[in-house]
Amino acid sequence: MCGIAGVFSSSPVRPEVLGAMTDSLAHRGPDDSDIWIDAAAGIGVGHRRLSILDLSPLGRQPMHSACGRYVIAYNGEVYNFPALRNELEALGHRFKGGSDTEVMLAAFAQWGVEGAVSRFVGMFAFAVWDRAERRLFLVRDRLGIKPLYYGWAGDAFLFASELKAFRQYPGFDPSLDRDALSLYFRHNYVPAPWTIYQRARKLEPGCILALDAPAGEPRLTVYWSALDAWNHGAANPFAGTEEDAADRLEALLADAVRMRLISDVPLGALLSGGIDSSLVVALMQRASDTPVKTFSIGFHEAGYDESRHAKEVARYLGTDHSELYVTPQDMLDVVPSIPGYWDEPFADPSQVPTYCVCALTRNHVTVALSGDGGDELFAGYQRYFWMERWARLARVPLCVREFFAPIVRNAPPGMFRALGALGQKLRWRVDMLGIREFAEFYLYFMSHNRRPTLFVPGSREPESPMTRHYALSSQDRIRQMTFWDTKAYLPDDILTKTDRASMAVGLELRVPILDHRVLEFAATLPTHMKMANGEGKQVLRRILYRHVPRDIVDRPKMGFGIPLREWLGAELSGWCRDTLSLSRIRSQGYLDAREVGRMLKAFYSGDAAQCQPLWNTLMFQAWLDLWGEQ
Repeated sequence: MCGIAGVFSSSPVRPEVLGAMTDSLAHRGPDDSDIWIDAAAGIGVGHRRLSILDLSPLGRQPMHSACGRYVIAYNGEVYNFPALRNELEALGHRFKGGSDTEVMLAAFAQWGVEGAVSRFVGMFAFAVWDRAERRLFLVRDRLGIKPLYYGWAGDAFLFASELKAFRQYPGFDPSLDRDALSLYFRHNYVPAPWTIYQRARKLEPGCILALDAPAGEPRLTVYWSALDAWNHGAANPFAGTEEDAADRLEALLADAVRMRLISDVPLGALLSGGIDSSLVVALMQRASDTPVKTFSIGFHEAGYDESRHAKEVARYLGTDHSELYVTPQDMLDVVPSIPGYWDEPFADPSQVPTYCVCALTRNHVTVALSGDGGDELFAGYQRYFWMERWARLARVPLCVREFFAPIVRNAPPGMFRALGALGQKLRWRVDMLGIREFAEFYLYFMSHNRRPTLFVPGSREPESPMTRHYALSSQDRIRQMTFWDTKAYLPDDILTKTDRASMAVGLELRVPILDHRVLEFAATLPTHMKMANGEGKQVLRRILYRHVPRDIVDRPKMGFGIPLREWLGAELSGWCRDTLSLSRIRSQGYLDAREVGRMLKAFYSGDAAQCQPLWNTLMFQAWLDLWGEQ
């Protein structure tokens, strides 16, 4: 894995500036660094290398194609490069080293950038300069596993793996985008294409950006679409039995795992003991002659600890297992560094355990596989269960639901608090009474602040991937939710979290369930093969039971959460109150201090529903303290 940065400008590209941009990403590539500048063209690209394949100097980047036409700076892995190399050699191409980067350059020379990208299987974000056409290409993988940002500073067009590189460019305007901030407070993250800065954007998954001049208008091309994949799957449904589906999916997953075991450095896996990670590890162990190194973390708070389950799976499969228990002090140690890793506001609380398990893993290996993607592709989240409940509730006339909702909602707050977790669920059910349509239901469940424009004065919510209209051909609600999760929540929350957490410690994280061929097959499966009797991931469970006894892995889904409410109410309360100084919030002017004050008072009076909004606010303020607009 690596970090890339670059400048396309009508003014000379200064080596020291490009070097500073590149070196701001040193954590992504601690093994090597280089830059390349074409002064006449006004283009410069930089690369930080985490050596995984071909550890020799022949794997260094920026790399030039054999024909001299293309120059690339690349972050990621193209897993099918051995097959592509064989195909290209048959067409007359010759190779000096053993890297996938060299194969990619030959593919560009043979098929062009767009033609080559459609053949790649992997995770990638890269910049390619076409010296013949004097054209810059930025490309991001199909599902958004790897990040890529672009922006403007005067007469310069900037691009990088992380936004912090832009802060190294003189003249970049770091003014915050209040509209993007309102989206952050709704979702925990800033969804693509927006960023926290007015003058920067995210390249969306499955897209190619082409630019012929620094001041020109970028041309965006979609080379792969999740919408097309889901619609094609609906039009061509899988016709076999559940056992047939499991056979086909297991073959695809086994091949995806096999491809991701190619590495010239030590390799392992993250193991929570849940369905997805257990299946990935089982397939890894089946393909390995030696015990796979597996890693997990745990908590002393029993309601959040999955380490026992991970240990049972590891013992059964015969892996070489390591674990780490996270304490409130660990949390305090990690939290100050979070804004430096996620260099725009990000508030999925599982970022903390994800970082901790990545740090543990990096002490032993350089590459690890994870089980991310199973929940989104195969309906694993609790919201799928709640959707079925809401669908039944929606049969009651809206006027009746709207009559009863305020009666229960206006019950004394102490009633909900006294009921604890049950009270929180009751509050959710009451809120569901007033939901009119399915799209509103989904947005409700994906919102952590349902009135973010009140929280961020002077803002309005722009369109985001969750509020766009998509021409989905299927009316099946589970299918629609899995599409929305794949389109928005997966790249902007889950994959952003795993990329930043792993890259912060120089760990390459590979996600075999998110092989695009697996998604395209998942899109063909009827809903009953994913969810039945209120339980998701049916087909994944069927495969896993072939490798691990079901009594080891069958249990209610916990998620990768932390005891946030308990810690914010006790060990972290001092940090919380200091960070959310109302006088400072008033002087900064980004948030409504009255709303923040009400939220703080409600949380410390026992209102558990304020926990996530509180964490969102803390993460924004911590980010602002580090980055701000200076």
